[in-house]
Amino acid sequence: MPNQKNKIVIPALLMLVAKKLWASFKDLLPIIIVITFFQVIVLRQPLPDFVQVVFGSVLVVFGLMLFVQGLEMGLFPIGEAMAQALARKGSLSWLLIFAFLLGFSTTVAEPALIAVSTEAAEIAAGGNLISPSQESMKRYALGLRLSVAFSVGTAILIGVLRILRGWPIHYLIIGGYVVVMLITLIAPEEIIGIAYDAGGVTTSTVTVPLVAALGVGLASIIKGRSPLLDGFGLIAFASLLPMIFVMGYGVIVFK
Repeated sequence: MPNQKNKIVIPALLMLVAKKLWASFKDLLPIIIVITFFQVIVLRQPLPDFVQVVFGSVLVVFGLMLFVQGLEMGLFPIGEAMAQALARKGSLSWLLIFAFLLGFSTTVAEPALIAVSTEAAEIAAGGNLISPSQESMKRYALGLRLSVAFSVGTAILIGVLRILRGWPIHYLIIGGYVVVMLITLIAPEEIIGIAYDAGGVTTSTVTVPLVAALGVGLASIIKGRSPLLDGFGLIAFASLLPMIFVMGYGVIVFK
């Protein structure tokens, strides 16, 4: 009996893995086509380290498959379940604390933010904006990371309040970008580019799945709220507030 079960389960599992791999490959296919076109037609040169590039591409396909599967199995369900459980508990304070800490913790651990903060510290030191010592660069990078993480936590908190209160999202977004434009006028030039990039860095691999799941889970359990209309939009706040907070950080550090 066990052998017969294995004969049924193993082919089905292999078929499922093959389907997931094919889906990941199709997602990456446009990138592969663009790179191949420019390398072969425009540059007319063979790929450097062809074997290594192909092997790396295979690893990317496998990695993307595992990442997407992990999101579907782990991050999305737990985000929705926790949002629904806190909403059922009926404690607004705990829900808001959870929203802030979720945004803060996922952002401070974001690999892209860590890389950008480190690079920004090195550039600032090279431009004599901060001391070139390792301690100074670490302090600057950490301050940048914490500013972004705190801003995303605040953004998710505001987004949750919007879902609970039914505030129109377009008023908040338009008002936020007006603030961005105004603070750009007084922010040091050296921090503006970093601040605008910080808005995109936060919407990356760790933050987006949990934040999106939080919004959808919350909107699906609150009476009168639509997961489609009210559940989304948290990511917009998560990319907006970091620009304001990082420019504010630049005002403090550089002035």
